[in-house]
Order: sequence, then C-alpha cells, then structure tokens
Amino acid sequence: MCESTTLLHVIASPGGEASHSTAATSELLAAYRERHPDHRVHTVNVWDLEMPEFDASMIAAKFAVLRSQHATDAQKAQWARAVAISRAFNDADRFVFSLPMWNYGVPYRLKHYIDIVTLPGQNWSWSRAEGYQPLLRDKRAVLVCSSAGDFSESTVAPGAYEDFQKPFMRQWLRFIGIDVAAEVHVAPTLTDPQRLAQVKQAAAEEARRAAARL
Repeated sequence: MCESTTLLHVIASPGGEASHSTAATSELLAAYRERHPDHRVHTVNVWDLEMPEFDASMIAAKFAVLRSQHATDAQKAQWARAVAISRAFNDADRFVFSLPMWNYGVPYRLKHYIDIVTLPGQNWSWSRAEGYQPLLRDKRAVLVCSSAGDFSESTVAPGAYEDFQKPFMRQWLRFIGIDVAAEVHVAPTLTDPQRLAQVKQAAAEEARRAAARL
C-alpha cells in the first residue's frame, strides 16, 4: 500500500482503560505502527460519535433522495449526514474493531454505527440481475472481541447459548466487501484473577500477531 494507507480503529466498548477488548487492541496498534510507521491511524469511538437517528424521518429522507422523489432541503441535509459518516468509514483501507459481547451480540451503539455507515450506493448495491453486491475492494479488518464466557468452537457444546457477536460482524463485513483477516479473542473474562491474567496475556500476544495480517 502507498503512504496514504489509513487504518480505522472502531471502539465499541464504553469501558475506557478497563476495557479488555480495547486493551488488546492497543497491543495490536503498537505492533502495527512499528510495521507501518508511515500509515495513518484514526480512531472512532461510537460512544462519543454524534450520529443521526435512523428513524422514520431518516428512512423517509433516504427513499426521497435515492428514488429521485421530491426530497426537501431538510431531507437532503438529513441524508447527507449519514452519507458523510459512511464515506469517512469507507475511506479507510484497514479496520480494527474492538468490541465486547453484550447479550450474546454487539453493543447497541456499534449497531447504530453500522446502520449509519452501511448505505446503498456507498458500500453495497442491489440489482435484479446480480442481487446484493459489495462495493468495497481490497480492504481488510481484524476483530478484537471480548466476552465473559468462552465461545470458541472447541468449548461450545451443542445446545449451548450461541455467539451472535462474531458471526454478525463477519457477515456484515463480507456484505460490504471487507475481508476479515484475523480475530483476537479475549475470553473468558468472567473468571478468577489468575485465569484472567492468562487470558489477557494470550490475547495481547494474539493481537500483536494479528497486526501482521493487516
């Protein structure tokens, strides 16, 4: 990649310094900067980012603009806010997502961010001939996921509670054309202090290795 390569770190945990996923990501980013000192690293914290509501008025603005109806100036401005956030996301070349598992899925602020950035004509399209098609190309991501329980394939027994965190992220990224290059798992975090220290150390090592995959 050229000097203009940009990595976008999306923080989905509100935990700050206490966040296990963010701490592991710090190890990844340090290793990435050592490998690519000329690359830019930007951060988006979904808990601090001002995002428009994707409510009935936004949906009305979306269809008024995209279907070339008589969109009002207010609707055009409303839709432009979403498009600006989407384009800022799409402009990155590499992505790192640090996210905890909430109720077996992703935090609601991350879902809000995903709904804002995932826009027709910006990173996906649909046609009768081809169906849904991703519009992003040559982009990679690393997922740094924490969870209280261990949801690795080797430990989840049939009939156990399912993981909707990582499968959701994989499918969404594939939908818009971003390849998942690696995953870092910080789990289980609900354990005794000695075991937690081992989990965090293993995740830090895994994160540093993942930097080479971006």
